[in-house]
Amino acid sequence: MKFSVRIPFVELLGFELMSVGNGLSEIAFDGKEEHGNSFGAVHGGATMTLLDVVMANAARSAHPDGMIDMGVVTIEMKTTFMQTSRGALLAKGRLIHRTANMAFTEGTVFDAQGRVCSHATGTFKYVKRLAAGRSVNALNVISTD
Repeated sequence: MKFSVRIPFVELLGFELMSVGNGLSEIAFDGKEEHGNSFGAVHGGATMTLLDVVMANAARSAHPDGMIDMGVVTIEMKTTFMQTSRGALLAKGRLIHRTANMAFTEGTVFDAQGRVCSHATGTFKYVKRLAAGRSVNALNVISTD
């Protein structure tokens, strides 16, 4: 399954979209040495990116227009790290509530044994995609999808 938009950083990390729809999403991530921190675990930044992307996909999946011309930007995200993450990981995202302009989500990262490694909540704003060639930064918008 492919992501609906190309995100070079997500490609660099090697995230694999497993499922998305009806306010839910799942992304697999094989944490390798190059994704590690000084403790030999997956770096918290990679984990937070995984949580951000899985929640954004959950938010986008429930939009009534199918999000063809819409995206989401992260407004707020809170992450809790419960134990180190190593190796094969699975992130699950869920849309908790949405309004016309906002999505409230949660995401959880599990290790290969099914143990919870980290959890996040996030608030996203639905935004219209920019025409090709227009700069996102010109509008002071930071896109996470």
